[in-house]
Amino acid sequence: MKKLFVSLFAMTLALTSCSSNDEETTTKTPATGEITGTITENKTLPYGNYTLKGMVKVAAGVTLTIESGSTITADKTTGDNGLVILNGGKLIAVGTADAPIVFTEKSKIPGSWAGIIMYGDAPIVNSSTNPAPQTATSEDGLALTYGGSNAAHNGGTLKYVRVEYAGQVITTNSKEHNGFSFYSVGSGTVLENLVSYMGNDDGFEFYGGTVSGKNLVSYGNKDDSFDWQDGWRGQDNTNWYAYQTGVGNYGMEIESKGVNNNFGPKVVGITLKRAAGTTTESQSEIQLDAIQFKKEGNGDYSNIVIDGYKNQTTPTAYNGGVLQVLDLNTYNNQIAGGKIKLNNIKITNCDNTFISGVSTFTLSANSFNPTTNWTISTTATGATLTSGAWATVNGVNLLGNL
Repeated sequence: MKKLFVSLFAMTLALTSCSSNDEETTTKTPATGEITGTITENKTLPYGNYTLKGMVKVAAGVTLTIESGSTITADKTTGDNGLVILNGGKLIAVGTADAPIVFTEKSKIPGSWAGIIMYGDAPIVNSSTNPAPQTATSEDGLALTYGGSNAAHNGGTLKYVRVEYAGQVITTNSKEHNGFSFYSVGSGTVLENLVSYMGNDDGFEFYGGTVSGKNLVSYGNKDDSFDWQDGWRGQDNTNWYAYQTGVGNYGMEIESKGVNNNFGPKVVGITLKRAAGTTTESQSEIQLDAIQFKKEGNGDYSNIVIDGYKNQTTPTAYNGGVLQVLDLNTYNNQIAGGKIKLNNIKITNCDNTFISGVSTFTLSANSFNPTTNWTISTTATGATLTSGAWATVNGVNLLGNL
């Protein structure tokens, strides 16, 4: 018996005393807690499950870091909730493809909270007469000033972050939110592999600034999938995917506050898809097109796939299509002026290619100057994205229709 005991002890010791080269499996216990108020000193949230309560603000000079795999949940019954990064503050939220950082809401009802809002002081355009740097007032209910001359503003790093059920709209144009709202955010900010899922307003909205976004997914948002104004001019955007289903407006809504300008964003690799039966949000407005330019919006877009933008038959009959230019100034200054470029476009399952917003002009391929600013292709690939937990919700792969 003594020999047997010694042998068993030796075996146990051998199994538990692994060398440093052996793989070890550890299971982290997720932290818990409440995120509320204004964060006034650097803070790191370890991997965990947190409750977001109120309009949480990250103050200037302060960095909030969130570890990968964390879930942050708001509850609309507690009032207005959102995460606001004030100008000078930073958010470091770096997840992975397998362990994204997820912001969600308890009821899982679209429009239940304010999403992620980030402020900077990068350039905007708000007027053709005011001297630079120009500023404006936010439309998120906070009425904060944004804009400036700091093109390299750095609001932090967001990678593999998903926002669900945001896009709260309380008063149109004065208190409304999106999945991600970027107010004059600068090029020093990193935005990669982000998902805006089932919001009640826009998936992503850029209010001026110079920031760029790579690998962005806007899925099931009820207003526009991608929207910008105030002369947003990000130059390094790649792999944007919009999937509109149920209710949705434009795939991309592009404007520049009515200011005729010589700059605009550049996006390479765009896929815009609209599921059969998807209707415009408000039946008093016709917003059925893949891309709409208005108020002097412009830019350079290439390698584009557009599918499913058809005429709406119910509840009201409206025409929909690939490209709409809303007003004569945008037509004259941006299309005919050679400042809108749409190249290598593959179009399938769409009823109309060109839609003129008013009767004072007829939009066509010949409208572009030079004519090489509009080219059709059968080989365009659109966005190229890799599936994973970062783009999977409730077991559904959001990239399944890509």
